[in-house]
Amino acid sequence: MLAVYLVNSINCTTMRIKIISTAVIAAALFACNSTQPVETNPNEKIIAQADSFLSEYNQKYKELYYQSAEAAWTLNTHIVEGDTITAKLAEQADSMYAAFTGSESNIKASQYFLAEKEALSPLQVKQLETILYNAGSNPAIAGDLVQQRIKAETKQTELLFGFETLLNGKPVSGNEIDGILANSNNLKDRQQAWEASKEVGKTLKDGLNNLQQLRNQTVQALGYEDYFDYQVSAYGMSKQELMDVCKDMVAEMWPLYRELHTWARYTLAEKYKQEVPEMLPAHWLPNRWGQEWSGLIEIEGADLDKTLEPKGAEWIMQQGEEFYKSLGFDALPPSFYEKSSLYPAPKDADYKKNSHASAWHLDLDKDVRSLMSVEPNTRWWGTVLHELGHIYYYMEYSNPEVPMVLREGANRAYHEAMGSLIGLAAMQKPFLVDRGLMSADVETDATQALMAEALDFVVLIPWGAGVMTEFEHDLYAKNLPKDQYNQKWWELKKKYQGIVPPTERGEEYCDAASKTHINNDAAQYYDYSMSNILLFQFHEHIATKILKQDPHATNYYGNKEVGAFLKKLMQPGATVDWRTHLKDNLGEDMSAKAMLNYFSPLMDHLKKVNEGRTHTLPESI
Repeated sequence: MLAVYLVNSINCTTMRIKIISTAVIAAALFACNSTQPVETNPNEKIIAQADSFLSEYNQKYKELYYQSAEAAWTLNTHIVEGDTITAKLAEQADSMYAAFTGSESNIKASQYFLAEKEALSPLQVKQLETILYNAGSNPAIAGDLVQQRIKAETKQTELLFGFETLLNGKPVSGNEIDGILANSNNLKDRQQAWEASKEVGKTLKDGLNNLQQLRNQTVQALGYEDYFDYQVSAYGMSKQELMDVCKDMVAEMWPLYRELHTWARYTLAEKYKQEVPEMLPAHWLPNRWGQEWSGLIEIEGADLDKTLEPKGAEWIMQQGEEFYKSLGFDALPPSFYEKSSLYPAPKDADYKKNSHASAWHLDLDKDVRSLMSVEPNTRWWGTVLHELGHIYYYMEYSNPEVPMVLREGANRAYHEAMGSLIGLAAMQKPFLVDRGLMSADVETDATQALMAEALDFVVLIPWGAGVMTEFEHDLYAKNLPKDQYNQKWWELKKKYQGIVPPTERGEEYCDAASKTHINNDAAQYYDYSMSNILLFQFHEHIATKILKQDPHATNYYGNKEVGAFLKKLMQPGATVDWRTHLKDNLGEDMSAKAMLNYFSPLMDHLKKVNEGRTHTLPESI
């Protein structure tokens, strides 16, 4: 999840090819063994050599990244049953990219220069470290394994997004399943829709098991313990440090989540006229994975669906762009609208497309695109603003000060935080009134609004930092056996979310694999939980330091100072250390304090509402 959000940075494989100038490599390797007299100013020589190497690397990196991203774009936006050519082209492009990033000569040159890091600039060192990280999943010394992994990942993508989901014998889209889970009060219909959404897991289970082994083996060739260890290293953390951070996030938000869980059990039992369950049945919830529950509550006077429906999907896209422009950002390039895939495939289309919203930075420069299936409703209103947050982040760090290899977020969670931050701001009443989506005279319940936000942002923490992170940790770091995938999945769902399946789910299923990230954005889902922590830190700073407004009732629209602050966060890309960058701009380290502050009024409210009710989750986790 680097510069292409969903494509998993298009990591691929290896073929022996010489791409970097042999003169540069030879100079580096010769210098390593040279017995020549020491130069008068040896630093100048090593700096010049490093510059030459990095210049050529970045140029070729952009070229091959673009080819790989273009092929992946086609693979995700135009899926035709029986089409083997598109997959083959994607494999070829991925192999070229992987051969370059994982080439032995590039690895050795980077290691040589890093051995002299004291003589180099911080920007040079940062690039060299990133080059070695990129090589981690594509090392030439594991060439056969990498090629096998590329084929397996391409096949898994085809199976995932080419799968025809059937409901009562008829094809059904992801949006249609979401609609049933969001609106139906018929538990039989809900269960059928939920179960239909999981059928793809059966098809994907063997492929996931294969990828589990191949991903581990390829990164182990460069000294990483396993694939989870490799992905976590991008944060400058060990596996244990990351797991500790995740456990701390869950523990800090647990008291509030426990109250939300109790409220949801009683509220849904009343809605469906059932006995209050000990744990939440998965099909009772408005989301296929139970990762957010905001559909459980409606904010009186703020029925955005009714307001947005007549305006149309194109209007939502236009308004999303206008919002960013009001902050001082540039207009989207014309190519964004020409090349993106923004709306659902026509009903009679002879192809399918990836239904998961994503933002793409194809050439690490001006070619930015989004893959969505926008419809005029509240969910897509927030999603459009979120995805455009990624797009504008791309555009801001696509500047001459940021080398190609560092054109990504300060860390992966930063990218998600930018999108989610705007998604939060775009749902607050002052903003909606300003945009004509709500009347200023409408009285809204502030507690209901806060509840809706908590059912989104708070609920995601135990899902992302608990279920997803621990499952993928065990998958890769503990080599979780294939015949325990579903058992482990539901064990974690119950522990961290208090969610259980409607019926027994045996090992013929692989419900984890129905989540796209498990397949093609692997071992990174903690990014989303960390991003929620960061976004409330960013939001609190904007509300209190810039807007001088209540964080629960802000309006970013048209405020150039807010835009300037966001640009300051975005423009350095990955040229900075994320911890230092955060402290320099906010004056504090990453902390859940801002998030806890924001939801403290809701905690008081829920304790009163749940007084006398039975809490079935433990007091601490």
